Amino acid sequence: MLKSPQHPIVIGDRVVDLARETLRDGRGDVVPLRPRAWAVLRLLATRPGQLVGKDEIMDQVWSDCEVTEDSLVQAIGDIRRALGDAGRSALKTMPRRGYMLVVNGEPVDSSISSGVATSPRPDNIEEPSASSFPHLSIVVLPFANLGADPQQEYFVDGVTDSLTTDLSRIAGAFVIGRSTAFTFKGKPVNLREIGRELNVRYALQGSVQRGGNRFRVNVQLTDTETGAQLWAERFDKPAADLLDMQDEIVSRLANTLNAELIKAEARRAERSLQPDAMDLYFQGRAFLSKGITPAVMARARDFFVRALALDPHHVEAAVAAAHVDFAIASSSMADDAPAHIRAAEKTLNDVLLRAPNHPRAHMLLGAVQIRTNRAAKGIAECWQALALDRNLADAHGFIGLGKHALGRGEEVEGHIQEALRLSPRDMRAFLWFMIVGMAKLVVNADLEALEWLRRSIEANPNFALAQFHLAGALAMMGHLNEARSCAEAGLALDPSFTIRRYDVNGAFLSDNPGWLARRERLYEAMRLAGVPEG
Repeated sequence: MLKSPQHPIVIGDRVVDLARETLRDGRGDVVPLRPRAWAVLRLLATRPGQLVGKDEIMDQVWSDCEVTEDSLVQAIGDIRRALGDAGRSALKTMPRRGYMLVVNGEPVDSSISSGVATSPRPDNIEEPSASSFPHLSIVVLPFANLGADPQQEYFVDGVTDSLTTDLSRIAGAFVIGRSTAFTFKGKPVNLREIGRELNVRYALQGSVQRGGNRFRVNVQLTDTETGAQLWAERFDKPAADLLDMQDEIVSRLANTLNAELIKAEARRAERSLQPDAMDLYFQGRAFLSKGITPAVMARARDFFVRALALDPHHVEAAVAAAHVDFAIASSSMADDAPAHIRAAEKTLNDVLLRAPNHPRAHMLLGAVQIRTNRAAKGIAECWQALALDRNLADAHGFIGLGKHALGRGEEVEGHIQEALRLSPRDMRAFLWFMIVGMAKLVVNADLEALEWLRRSIEANPNFALAQFHLAGALAMMGHLNEARSCAEAGLALDPSFTIRRYDVNGAFLSDNPGWLARRERLYEAMRLAGVPEG
């Protein structure tokens, strides 16, 4: 146990009374602090004017449990608020190193005998900055009720609550809790001050307005360091079932914000001279959203490998690396697709041993199983992922893929529509469109297949496999000129693609007789379109 100095320490109008283990205001009243936050303050107060490292604080205060650094960040935010006006200047963040408690505006030596600062201020003290904020840290401020109906308030607060919960599921996110966020309800806010007070990079604001039988929801995401608006969106929905509408709005917001926040974090990471593992992870995730080409996959993999080199236990980087392996194999971009699939499955199984409730790991393991003729098992894994995170639109897409592998093509479109409902502007929608197109070919709905495959290419003209599928579908229907143009476009994107490689690697493996027969017809059509045999 640390032996604390018995002299009170004065910080602005607050007094840290180490003898009585209390923080008091100018009137002598106790300022409440949660036990862990008080333990952090007490540790810093025993060594005022000195840097106390993050690891040391974690070891001292959370010695009895395993927590992430976000717990320390939350405690620091609680202390700053409890210290009042002096909190921001008194509690200094030393980026990537630790924290320092400053007394009466200046650091002091640890041998002080009173609460008065005497020694000079070190030159290396830095003010809190964006680089010291937790990665992907955000507060969802209470949405404003713009209508006159007070009964609408529960719906507005419900959107805020649900969005706070759902954003906390985003990989690497640090989300300020509801109880803290709601202290700002109905008050004018300065987002830059809120960012400094709560130690968060982003703030999400919104409003809800009802007009007749429709609801309008406006949201905007702001960078708290600069005050710049990063993203804004508006939703107009009929006011039918409020709870269903709330779920849909929140799901769409969570999926869109996931993509926007990753892009914002990647932009920040690009400016870092010494990127950490999380910086590299976000840069890799940003590349993953750019499409599925050999060059993009190589760049994304490089970021994840570098992240894992810095932190071998980085779960999110490991899952993302497995995602790259799966994408390379399922898109027939390499001759050694089975090796990529085995690597992905091993990585995901290792991750789930450490993090058994990781939604994306369950989802990608399900995708691997679907890809390797274990569709029923893979579908079950995807449902498990959705039980852990209802907003995983990709899980619905993979369930559709699984139904296609099982020869139940008539069920595929429904699952893809559910994915689109959750994330209508998803960057990976081109994959979902292609899955429906292939399923339509299997059930002999060729015209619908063409429509879905064209949508896939419109959504992403740089995905070679969709070009080859459309080339085959067009050739089946006798449109050879257009089929050959599509095949040429696909070969321009992936010059090494061959029917042999596609047959060996496949988009997935299935022994369903109907699917196998249709696959042979597709291969013949691809040959007519000019896709090389290999």
